Amino acid sequence: MTTVAFIGSGKIGGTVARLSVAAGHQVMLSNSRGPETLKDFVAELGPLAGAAAGAEAAAAADIVVVAIPVRAYRDLPAGALAGKLVIDTGNYYTQRDGHIAELDGGSLTSSAFLQQQLPGATVVKAFNNIYYKHLQSLARPAGAADRTFLPIAGDDAAAKSAVTTFLDSIGYGAVDGGSLADSWRQEPGAPAYGAPYGPFSDESGIPAGEDKIRAALAQATR
Repeated sequence: MTTVAFIGSGKIGGTVARLSVAAGHQVMLSNSRGPETLKDFVAELGPLAGAAAGAEAAAAADIVVVAIPVRAYRDLPAGALAGKLVIDTGNYYTQRDGHIAELDGGSLTSSAFLQQQLPGATVVKAFNNIYYKHLQSLARPAGAADRTFLPIAGDDAAAKSAVTTFLDSIGYGAVDGGSLADSWRQEPGAPAYGAPYGPFSDESGIPAGEDKIRAALAQATR
């Protein structure tokens, strides 16, 4: 059993938590408002779920899912995340996050920016390109003809392998999208963002196989 911690338990974080519990993983939830605000969600998820402060949740985890606005990356508990595999689900939106010079100038992707804030952790980008309702509805077991794939990006091969294994356990295949510097290929505005899984108005989504995601990543331009 893998223990997965969540820093941020909103739409994407909460969906990944549901899929994780369904797969038999232990989850530890956290948010900016305190663990007591998560008691109803913990009760919904059942005995495999708990809640704690962010640093405490991270310390107990094998994998930490960061699902918070990019503007809050500088406030993450870097010490507690040292040595951890961190999955970055985030996207940079200036209307929400304000302006971050490194991201505006293109010298860093948002995931490379997160890695800069967490020098002792290993960051892999995943889950950022799919609508949360599609993420819930498109999960399929390994070997299913209509299995959906998600792109991942990171600088460490072992970490990407671990994320691939985790995705497999919760119902998804993975396509290696390259390094953190390449992760713009799965960010908003790129062909791999949203569109392969159908319009947001269709809450069920459309399965997207490996070839479809590879082609979308290859089509990305800056």
